Amino acid sequence: MSNDLLRFEDEYLARYYSKKPINIVKGYMQYVWDSNNNKYLDMHTGFGVAFLGHRNPRIINAIKDQLDKIITVSLTFYNETRAEFIREFMRVVPSSFGKVFLQNSGTEAVEVALKIARKITKKAEFLAFLNSFHGRTMGSLSVTGNEKYRKAFEPMPYKVRFAPFNAVDQVDKLVTEDLAAVIAEPIQGEGGVNPAKPEFLRALRQVTRERNVLLIFDEVQTGFGRTGRAWAFENYGIEPDIFTAGKSIAGGLPIGVAVVRREFGDVFEPGEHGSTFAGNPLVMAAARAGVEVLVNEGVPDRARAIGDKLMRILEDELNGLKTVLRIKGMGLMMGIELKKRADPYIDKLMNAGLLASVAGGTTVRLLPPYCITDEDLETAVRALRSVLSDSS
Repeated sequence: MSNDLLRFEDEYLARYYSKKPINIVKGYMQYVWDSNNNKYLDMHTGFGVAFLGHRNPRIINAIKDQLDKIITVSLTFYNETRAEFIREFMRVVPSSFGKVFLQNSGTEAVEVALKIARKITKKAEFLAFLNSFHGRTMGSLSVTGNEKYRKAFEPMPYKVRFAPFNAVDQVDKLVTEDLAAVIAEPIQGEGGVNPAKPEFLRALRQVTRERNVLLIFDEVQTGFGRTGRAWAFENYGIEPDIFTAGKSIAGGLPIGVAVVRREFGDVFEPGEHGSTFAGNPLVMAAARAGVEVLVNEGVPDRARAIGDKLMRILEDELNGLKTVLRIKGMGLMMGIELKKRADPYIDKLMNAGLLASVAGGTTVRLLPPYCITDEDLETAVRALRSVLSDSS
């Protein structure tokens, strides 16, 4: 793509992301290439979308097969490809969950989870947590605990109370019977890769159950194998009433899912909720193949093993650096918290052939795909050590 053509994007595409000065033209599994044929190890993965790899062959073949059948079918009609996805997806969902709500993105999945909570409980208020991130549509934004995302659009449509994340001693006071639901990320992603304390999530589960308040876990980034289990909440030995998922399920195509406990049933009457593109057969074919990859290639186990190894190496190689405060995360969701802003280091890492992102302002976030190798780990750590050793 010529620079003349790229100027059209600069001139006419509304900009609400900070652009990096490379033009990515192709990818395969854990790597991407730019228009100058420079190769990058991708630990950005579109904010976690390409966890199953770029152009994973199983997913690509499923998409190609579906292209020869049909691309769009409304939820008004049955569709075998959609049914096949649901059948495969329920294999990786705990048996206490019984209904799946198909959407097109993570923020839509959160939106429908909030609607479900209000419909079931007949209550309107929510409890969410500081530094959380649940999406940018108005309902999801209402429960997003980082003020910088909400400030320009206040007042928000939902009544929400925000509490400190991991404040175990405050749970009993904060979870009151007038709440429709409590929503939390098992690991805060955008907020800085902050894992929940086990005792915190257990306290939330106990008190919400006692007070007839629903518990929603946002697994859009943490779910589908990334943390070493199919769902991050499985690492904590508890289950929510509703959880959301998305990002990596369909191998790069847009999808969002909300899953509710079996006893809630269908929740909505016809017309109370809808989505034109939800359940799209092309996305369903990709997502069905995504579940097959997850199961047949042991993705959660691989994420746990590689993640544990990466954590040990990062701690050994980086903890002594002046710029590094601590290493945190779970599975293949890692954060290197710095003592200063992370943005300049993201650009330097890119120049060293490693793509990463910023979380919480001071954290270098690593969201690598499950298929990274030991050689890739060495490449990543070498780049990280070189770049983060520069304290300027």
